[in-house]
Amino acid sequence: MTAYTATVTVRLKRGVLDPEAETTQRALERLGFELEDLRSADRFEIDLDADSASVAEDRAIEMAERLLANPTIHDYEVTVAETDGGAAIGARPTGSGEDSRA
Repeated sequence: MTAYTATVTVRLKRGVLDPEAETTQRALERLGFELEDLRSADRFEIDLDADSASVAEDRAIEMAERLLANPTIHDYEVTVAETDGGAAIGARPTGSGEDSRA
């Protein structure tokens, strides 16, 4: 088995009220920053052993779907990298049938 780190990023879907992001956006604008939109996200880093990167990714997706994200209001993205410095296999937006990228 190989050690992997799966990163699951969970964010509210567009159109869902995000009071934390709204407050932060207003504060940034008061500081003189111009921005079109801001959304907050939670990031979970999960260290696990698996036979392959795809098995690690499948396990992280199952974790996201069963606990980390509520599919009604959240989109999520999973990336997996070997813990010993291997390259990430790429971000895979998941969670809804729509485009879930920010």
